[in-house]
Amino acid sequence: MDKLTGSLNRRDFVKSGAAAVVGGAFASQFPLKASAFYGVDDTIRVGLIGAGGRGTGAALQALKAAPNTKLVAVADAFSDRIEESLKNMKEPEEADEATLDAIGRIDVPGERQFDGFDGYKEVIALSDVVILTTPPGFRPMHFEAAVDAGKQIFMEKPVATDAPGIRRVLAAAQKAKEKKLNVVVGLQRHYQTVYREWVKRIHEGAIGDIILGRVYWNGGGVWVRGRKEYEEKAGRPLTEMEYQMRNWYYFNWLCGDHILEQHIHNIDVGNWVKQGHPISAQGQGGRQVRTGVDHGEIYDHHFVEFEYADGSRVLSQCRHIPDCMNRVSEGFHGTSGTAPSPGELYSASGETILKHNRKDDPNPYQVEHDELFAAINAGEFKYADAENGAVATMSSILGRMATYSGKVITWEEAMASELDLMPQTLAWDADPPVMPDADGHYPIPIPGVSKVL
Repeated sequence: MDKLTGSLNRRDFVKSGAAAVVGGAFASQFPLKASAFYGVDDTIRVGLIGAGGRGTGAALQALKAAPNTKLVAVADAFSDRIEESLKNMKEPEEADEATLDAIGRIDVPGERQFDGFDGYKEVIALSDVVILTTPPGFRPMHFEAAVDAGKQIFMEKPVATDAPGIRRVLAAAQKAKEKKLNVVVGLQRHYQTVYREWVKRIHEGAIGDIILGRVYWNGGGVWVRGRKEYEEKAGRPLTEMEYQMRNWYYFNWLCGDHILEQHIHNIDVGNWVKQGHPISAQGQGGRQVRTGVDHGEIYDHHFVEFEYADGSRVLSQCRHIPDCMNRVSEGFHGTSGTAPSPGELYSASGETILKHNRKDDPNPYQVEHDELFAAINAGEFKYADAENGAVATMSSILGRMATYSGKVITWEEAMASELDLMPQTLAWDADPPVMPDADGHYPIPIPGVSKVL
């Protein structure tokens, strides 16, 4: 303890959280004991859980955030993803001096690479800071375990795919605050200079009271991983669990639909500007273009009208259809002006209030790690993003419930939902919650018919 400031130094701060694991029965479950990695130096041991593209990027950003970081363990359901992730980290297409320095602090030998459904436990035990970047269906379980183990945490959005998962995250978020564990969630607009300045000015009343918002994630879509390509690689048929885990974006228990996985960023900005969450939602959506067997069960477009407590609305659009109007942005209308896009504010008469130049703004994906590790190195409890991450996630789930059902869904109804999307058993030979028919097609949500609560 620093006698002058009364704050914990970096080593004491990290180890105060880790003590619950190192000193308890949990640590003794693992052949590589966590205590072996808590030395007398100031090295921050980073563990990665979820070795996809986002996890690979987040791990490198964590290493670049502070020179005393070291990547010591990686877990993923698939061993080939671990190998690919480590290769991509060590052999980037372009590498500046900071990246080269970070690469030199990757220390993940084979014995600290864990595949399967339970590998996250070993990574948590071996790390001071854990990065949670698996498909979001697993986030509540992994976040809860990391908090129980007393770890500092970076976790990607969204933080769950259903209301039971949200409630689990909120309970763990409260524990994290009680334990003074920093938690940063990858809603990076909160760490982006243009958004910070823009929303601050809106909250100061630059355009009056907000009466309408418009939020968009309209684009051509993302990757699709076909069953055939992986069966050819494996030289055998995939189990249904394997296939859905490989092609996770198209199954709600894993992804939650693109209104959740991507559009959450824009819906979160709506909440941020409105300083609250929606009280209800109604909307419509469907799938017109993305209809193949490898497109699972999710929609390719959604439109939602979110109502807030003061009666104002935020109109939400998201679409995964190529050769259409693309827009990923947000805009707001106030009683005395407009905010047509991030960084721009105008009076009702058209006079410029703010025109932010993004030219020299830092990369927000890096900033969120820079700020997290600066707090850890200073021994400060500064970031508690989990609750906001849960609210943003639940707002997006509320939108999905509205489009899938065709009904008005209230926040209270959505939060109380007992519809659990996760499998009862996590095993390669277990059946996922949704199964294909004889032709390989999956049941699609039907408004007016499908159960969403």
